[in-house]
Amino acid sequence: MAEVSIFYGSVYGNAQQVAEDVASHLSDKGIAAKVVEEPDVDALKNAEAVLVVTSTTGQGDVPPNLEWWVDDLKSTFPLLNQKPFAVAALGDSSYGDTYCGGGKQVFALLEELQGQPIAPMLEVDAIETLEPEAEVIAWVDSILDKLAS
Repeated sequence: MAEVSIFYGSVYGNAQQVAEDVASHLSDKGIAAKVVEEPDVDALKNAEAVLVVTSTTGQGDVPPNLEWWVDDLKSTFPLLNQKPFAVAALGDSSYGDTYCGGGKQVFALLEELQGQPIAPMLEVDAIETLEPEAEVIAWVDSILDKLAS
């Protein structure tokens, strides 16, 4: 099975906690997983399988810790050659059009870089759930065969 590299975009730490919980859950199942603390282009290029867990900030933007990573990916444009990826977006639907905007940006960029989306982006609405980690872990379990194969 492929090692899953988990990238996260977090403002207040919620998405980071979800990413760490997913990594722990996968490790408990015997699946190699690591949380990428300092995302860069090489970390993405060297990843076997990619999971991004991100919140949204501002007007539908990626969180500050992912801004330069996204900019670097756009400027260097490393082709992912059908590398499997999945994106879980944490958001609040009361923000209307910008709901899960950070996740939507990352998903579109990874597709543009010719990554292989293994599932539609998961949208986790803070209005509907108090435990985003439970929802993301259940979703990861449902796509694990495609993500880590």
